[in-house]
Amino acid sequence: MNSLKIALFTNWHLMRWVRLALGLFIGIQAIQSRDTFSGLIAGFFLFQAVFNTGCCGTSCATPTNSDSKKITEETTFEEIK
Repeated sequence: MNSLKIALFTNWHLMRWVRLALGLFIGIQAIQSRDTFSGLIAGFFLFQAVFNTGCCGTSCATPTNSDSKKITEETTFEEIK
């Protein structure tokens, strides 16, 4: 339970704040207009903001490891006359 609290309250970057604001705005609009579909979209954005996930969850994130192995190949050239 402690690690969940830490995960929810850390690593708040710009995109996470944008998702939260968008989810709250669309949620308020959904309540005012009594629109169920907009409420589902608002819930989706709020879920993304709270749990820090993207559109595909964690599977579409690019790796941030700077120690990744760099593959270099020696290129050979042949001179044509």
